[in-house]
Amino acid sequence: MSLQAKLDAFKADFEAGKPPYNVPYSVIEVMHRATAELIASGAAERALKAGDKAPSFTLNDPDGTPVSSADLLAKGPLVVSFYRGVWCPYCNMELQALEAALPSFRELGASLIAISPQTAVNSRKSVRQNGLDFPILSDTHNDVAAKFGLRFALPDYLVELYQNLKNDLPGFNGDDSWTLPMPGRFVIGRDGVILYAEVNPDYTRRPEPEDMLPALRKASTVTV
Repeated sequence: MSLQAKLDAFKADFEAGKPPYNVPYSVIEVMHRATAELIASGAAERALKAGDKAPSFTLNDPDGTPVSSADLLAKGPLVVSFYRGVWCPYCNMELQALEAALPSFRELGASLIAISPQTAVNSRKSVRQNGLDFPILSDTHNDVAAKFGLRFALPDYLVELYQNLKNDLPGFNGDDSWTLPMPGRFVIGRDGVILYAEVNPDYTRRPEPEDMLPALRKASTVTV
């Protein structure tokens, strides 16, 4: 089953109010409103695209070790996935799909990292629960996400909903700004130029990991 098919199946059960979430439809309506407004804002169209230069960054892995994009690109192309957090089931399914595709990425000489605003302890939980063999880097305040054009502030009514659902983003992220990254997936060539970019303001829609393979094959044939 494709990643999107799994996401669609989960979404259908979630929006039908099935266990374990048992969410009333009034909650779903608020989430739909927020997604529609984010789409209408045009934020995704302003994010970095293929052909743009990717910003360089250094972020800590869950053990506190700094990881530099420049160091990773010195070894080969880089796959970057921006991840909302351990609390997001859609994001966790995406991480699992990326883990399944990791051998294909490595065959082409590529590294894979995820970037999330969540704290290190939550990233360790994400790695453990999803069985990941790649790191989740901590992007405090979504500063790197902002450089890629992905950071957005949650509207007040969505903040209120999250608080009512005990979805404590300030606690998850160690940051009271109530910002998140739009889900984004990038392939960066060794010269720092983005070869593939997929950004969707609808967090229930994610590209297949295999969609990046053509860009990775192109990157693997380029010498720097």
